[in-house]
Amino acid sequence: MPNLNQNRQKQQFSVATQPFSASDGYALIGTLYTPEHGIKANIVLSSATGVPQAFYRRFAEYATQFGYQVLTFDYRGVALSAPKQLKGFKMSYLDWGALDLAAAIDFLAQDQIPLFMVGHSYGGQALGLAPNHAKVTAMYCFGTGAGWHGYMPFKEKMKVQVIWNIIFPPIVAVTGYLPWSKLNMGADLPIGVYQQWRKWCKNPTYFFADPEQHALIAQYAQVKTPIYAVSALDDDWALPNSRHAFMQHYSNAPMQFINISASDYGLKEIRHMGYFRKGSEKIWDEILHSFHDFIATKNG
Repeated sequence: MPNLNQNRQKQQFSVATQPFSASDGYALIGTLYTPEHGIKANIVLSSATGVPQAFYRRFAEYATQFGYQVLTFDYRGVALSAPKQLKGFKMSYLDWGALDLAAAIDFLAQDQIPLFMVGHSYGGQALGLAPNHAKVTAMYCFGTGAGWHGYMPFKEKMKVQVIWNIIFPPIVAVTGYLPWSKLNMGADLPIGVYQQWRKWCKNPTYFFADPEQHALIAQYAQVKTPIYAVSALDDDWALPNSRHAFMQHYSNAPMQFINISASDYGLKEIRHMGYFRKGSEKIWDEILHSFHDFIATKNG
């Protein structure tokens, strides 16, 4: 493995709010992190459900030190891309990949500059929903799984079932959306996202088990982008069995399954959110090492 830090530049970078539109015209808000001394590759970061793009700021800033330009963005209905009022806002959970991620890919895609993707949880699912997935050179995803409680340890399984079946339904019935921010769990979510997410998490193979989404099986089989699928062994929401249940549907994509432990990176824990928290630079180095290898192969 090459010493990536030999290529690290203590360079300046710019940060700019980047509006762009999905193919249906919906206005999205992103943030573009650009190194000032040349771009060797682009990275689009596809967020987890209900996680605002600002959470990924540290990773984006870190990647610029190695010449990567990074686009983070909020999906429709979330944070900066949300309407003033979520009640009555209609959308499909699938729109985030099929329309929003697809627009981000198109925005960054350039003929002479490789485009990579980093996905977190739903972000790793989203590649298969984007019709322009072939423009992505490789994807590194973290904590992407099927969401079914049966893959979780007993304590987490019980907690999740209580949340889905007892806590959330009456709250959503009153508000007309999922007020996650008031529960300190993330950004508020449109009711369509909540309803589909709850439905699909009841199935061991997630939306692939939904008769209304049967076409997604063939759609995901079309993806041939190399994928690195990472699971932390303390990530109760996306342990390796959950990851495999979902990622197996990228059936024609070159796939590397990677299991990691917090102690390997000098961390006390990783869980579902720690992949992108402060102090995770050693994890980020592995992402950038892999992307560096793709670039070196192309240039070689």
